[in-house]
Amino acid sequence: MWRQARVGTRNSADRVPGREREGNAQVGVLTLAGVPIGQAADAPARLAEALAAADVIAAEDTRRVRQLAAALDVRLSARVVSYYDVIEVRRAAELVAELAAGKDVLVVTDAGMPAISDPGYRLVAAAAAEGIRVTAVPGPSAVTTALAVSGLPTDRFCFEGFPPRKTGERARRFGELAADPRTHVLFESPRRVAATLAELRDSHGDDRAAVVCRELTKTHEEIVRGSLGELAAWAAGQEESGGGVRGEITLVVAGIGQAAVRAAARAAAREARRAERHRDG
Repeated sequence: MWRQARVGTRNSADRVPGREREGNAQVGVLTLAGVPIGQAADAPARLAEALAAADVIAAEDTRRVRQLAAALDVRLSARVVSYYDVIEVRRAAELVAELAAGKDVLVVTDAGMPAISDPGYRLVAAAAAEGIRVTAVPGPSAVTTALAVSGLPTDRFCFEGFPPRKTGERARRFGELAADPRTHVLFESPRRVAATLAELRDSHGDDRAAVVCRELTKTHEEIVRGSLGELAAWAAGQEESGGGVRGEITLVVAGIGQAAVRAAARAAAREARRAERHRDG
């Protein structure tokens, strides 16, 4: 059974600020911090404070966290260690030991929130199992940003991360999603996005509404809307032109039964055009 870490106020007289007490021992606090997905100016206000205050920073890419700290005018005093998928299990054990020794540990990824299709959840589980307090500095996420700009229903959605690489597993996953009523969000490599859109078209149907979000919040942000048939043709055309689809890609696909959303949008557009013609005439 997992023990729940006690949570007190920051200014409690019986504890050191920023620490949890267990008996007479001080243990550190594990903080997961969201970082910008494109623009340093989007950094949460508390991120600079968290970077400056941490004893240990576990970063997916140590160079990028140093660049981010410089952009935020933060001088790091923490020991910065790498924390990426290949070494996640081993590093998690080391970081829990640091926490148990009283060190505050901050986890950051290259972009967005840790543990969301990025390293983090194994460390959280290990820390929670030891009764160590886990908290977060909430920040940007490509998942919720793409949902917000998609124009598709957001009251129910699922996040699928990156699709499986193996053909059979992809076909099974896409077949399951095709029957799911929830809007689904996926990440994809620019090298595979054309093939993925074609496979989604085949599993979900030509008319299923979808959105391709490219380089969200960055200078060359692009949001392309259409049916899966239209988007698959668009991506194929990009490849045929020699350039391909570039940048970081987030796909948002309507759930089954949401075809009415697309039909309503088309009807609204037709009505707007009629109103404009009537006004001009």
